Amino acid sequence: MQPLSKTNLAETAAEAIRADILAKRWAVGDKLPNEATLSAMLSVSRGTVREAVRVLASQGLLETRQGSGTYVLSTTDAALPLTMARRAGLRDLFEARCALDVEAARLAAIRHAPQALVTLRTLLAERGNFAGGDKAAFISRDLAFHKAVIAASGNRAMIEIYDFFSASIAETIEATLGEDIPEPDMQAHADIIDAIATGNPETADAAVRRFMAPVITALDRMILS
Repeated sequence: MQPLSKTNLAETAAEAIRADILAKRWAVGDKLPNEATLSAMLSVSRGTVREAVRVLASQGLLETRQGSGTYVLSTTDAALPLTMARRAGLRDLFEARCALDVEAARLAAIRHAPQALVTLRTLLAERGNFAGGDKAAFISRDLAFHKAVIAASGNRAMIEIYDFFSASIAETIEATLGEDIPEPDMQAHADIIDAIATGNPETADAAVRRFMAPVITALDRMILS
């Protein structure tokens, strides 16, 4: 085990212990080192270790026996099916979002007013790249940009659909702020604006598909791994 340095130490400690359990460092029925030893191994407090053990016990990986210690109950991650289901669900959301974004960009290329491009470039500058900090604020800025692309389509029904599914779309944005799914960068967003500006729907279509492709590819790889 490596010493921990992340902010949420209990969660990170749980992940470190879980990784060793799943790697079968200890077999089912084995007793874990005591709190003091785990605390030293992970460079965290005994209270943090205690909380991490509670988390893993709730997930069915560990069992705490009063007066005896903590034992390995399972070396199979019970959360894995749920994780896989969430990834599959995210892929479905991204596919649906891609369908909306592609058609909106195609229509925006044909119908956009000059002011729409100014608005998109302003919103993109305000969006910036995510560098940590307030996720909710960043998601709101990114969502505002994508809603503006939809608005540029001039299709009222699509605007209302996008608003209706805004919570799900925000979930797809949040998913790209972790370590597993790539966040489309500023250039990928700027390419959509430039494609709309050409007035060519095929160019706009291609720009959105390029934008989405790395995300969907990453999810496919995660689902199959």
